[in-house]
Amino acid sequence: MKKTIFPFLMIVVLCSFMNGNNPLQGVWEYRGGLVNGKVDDSVSKAYKLQRTYDGLHYQALVIEKGAKSFVYEKGDYKLIADTCFETQTYCSQPSKLLGKTVKYIYIVSKDTLKLQATLPNGNLIEDHWVKVR
Repeated sequence: MKKTIFPFLMIVVLCSFMNGNNPLQGVWEYRGGLVNGKVDDSVSKAYKLQRTYDGLHYQALVIEKGAKSFVYEKGDYKLIADTCFETQTYCSQPSKLLGKTVKYIYIVSKDTLKLQATLPNGNLIEDHWVKVR
């Protein structure tokens, strides 16, 4: 009996570390941020920007009242510790990030997600997102 309990307990302990808890999964709405240390005032009242993360992919939508929502960006991502590696695979407009992986430091605090990165063009950004689902 003791020989079967130890392996069972080890499996339970190991599974508790691999619970699949992904802090980014869900729907997030853009609330502004910083670009090169200055407040980004591009948050619009006419439309909303939302990002949805599943286990491996993300997509970003423009949601405008009275208009059909559309995907403006999507891609793949991977989390390692406090770092999110995003690779844009689609953009509705010409993009210098298409096919490139951007390294974001992410911080989730309650219902707020902060993504911090140095973009390939040298801009330092900090995007703020609030979880809506």
